[in-house]
Amino acid sequence: MNIELKLADFSKPEHAQALVALLDEYARDPMGGEEALPESVKRDLPSSLQSLPHAFSVLCFVDQSPAGLVNCFEGFSTFKCEPIINIHDVAVSKKFRGLGLSKKMMLMVEEIAKDKGCCKITLEVLEGNKVAQSAYKSLGYTGYQLEESMGEARFWQKYL
Repeated sequence: MNIELKLADFSKPEHAQALVALLDEYARDPMGGEEALPESVKRDLPSSLQSLPHAFSVLCFVDQSPAGLVNCFEGFSTFKCEPIINIHDVAVSKKFRGLGLSKKMMLMVEEIAKDKGCCKITLEVLEGNKVAQSAYKSLGYTGYQLEESMGEARFWQKYL
């Protein structure tokens, strides 16, 4: 089995197709909301990501088949006055789960973050996604809190 990790080039058709296919599979999964991506997202996502200088994706291929994806965005920590990376999506195709691909991809993201001089990497994970939580914990990720008595931070959203 040949495992390859690549920094996505959104202009390459094979990378764009892998990105969309993997993200759509993730979107259809219970951990992704169980809804297919809209056709407009499938059509526009690679070019939209390419237009964002603060976006990057890591793709994983197993024997040249798309197997995993991590979408990331650069941000900034005002408390540290240094850049950060936010991992927005981590997806591994069902047929390739259990091979440790998410860990391999996240270690590549960590190297990219170090090269960019980032002070931390952030991500969110569903409370019920124990498999992902276990993988993240094994890589040193923990819940975010400033003061123990105030508890962990919660990720909230508001649709516009």
